[in-house]
Amino acid sequence: MKPTLLILAAGMGSRYGGLKQIDPMGPNGETVLDYSVYDAIRAGFGRVVFIIREDFAEAFQRGVGARFADRIQVDYVFQRLDDLPAGFSVPEGRTKPWGTAHAVRAARNAVHEPFAVINADDFYGRDAYLRAASFFTSLPVGASQASAMVGYPLENTLSDHGHVNRGICQIDEKGLLTHVEEYLNIERESDGHVRGNALDGKRHVVAAGSLVSMNFWAFGPAFFIQLEEAFSRFLAESGNQLKSECYIPTVVDHLIHGGHAQCRVLQTTSPWFGVTYPDDKPYVVQSIRQLIAAGEYPERLS
Repeated sequence: MKPTLLILAAGMGSRYGGLKQIDPMGPNGETVLDYSVYDAIRAGFGRVVFIIREDFAEAFQRGVGARFADRIQVDYVFQRLDDLPAGFSVPEGRTKPWGTAHAVRAARNAVHEPFAVINADDFYGRDAYLRAASFFTSLPVGASQASAMVGYPLENTLSDHGHVNRGICQIDEKGLLTHVEEYLNIERESDGHVRGNALDGKRHVVAAGSLVSMNFWAFGPAFFIQLEEAFSRFLAESGNQLKSECYIPTVVDHLIHGGHAQCRVLQTTSPWFGVTYPDDKPYVVQSIRQLIAAGEYPERLS
């Protein structure tokens, strides 16, 4: 069974100022998503599932999904604020969904095969998809609880135009993830050091060479069962906070420390770049042109 690519595309890009998932970046109007799906297809993925919001579903399907309908199976699921486990409800005043773990959970009834998870607005590079596909093909039959993460050096993922959020990772000698913690508001400050806010609320120096999660994950279908338990626990502990979010790295870290999962780290040679702020766009456009000139991509994706 070919793996599925699950794409987190429900965010409107509040820091960017628009629906950046359909913003042209390539020489013929290609979006970052066009390159992601192109890489996934040639790596052997058989299906794409977009996690989106219902309020921009028509525009998204017309502007993005229609591009791939003749090349790969395309499906959609909706992330809804009130889609919660039994016994939980949305607290009064809450307006935003519950983070990336909540977004992945939206696909629990649509995906029953091994799957990878990516952000819609990040360019991960061909090698990243090849490594994820190779991980899936190396799994023994029935290994439904296997998981992996594609890792990048932190210094290669910073923005010159504002702060970013990253999952800071530690790995052991076997290449397995031992710890991952979501850091917020990471940026290089005036003294040259990179700092970010840990989940304890304090600001810490983070080594520029740290391996980070860019939300490129590979999971077996059993992850949805584990995710349901983890998300329910999160809601019980933090669900009444109006801005609390449940992140994929936090869920994986809990599973690792509870002895419920092993997560292999797939270190990639691919370049990573993303559009978090409007001023990031010229760099992304230039980087794509350089990859085209190097023969990584055709001039026109079609």
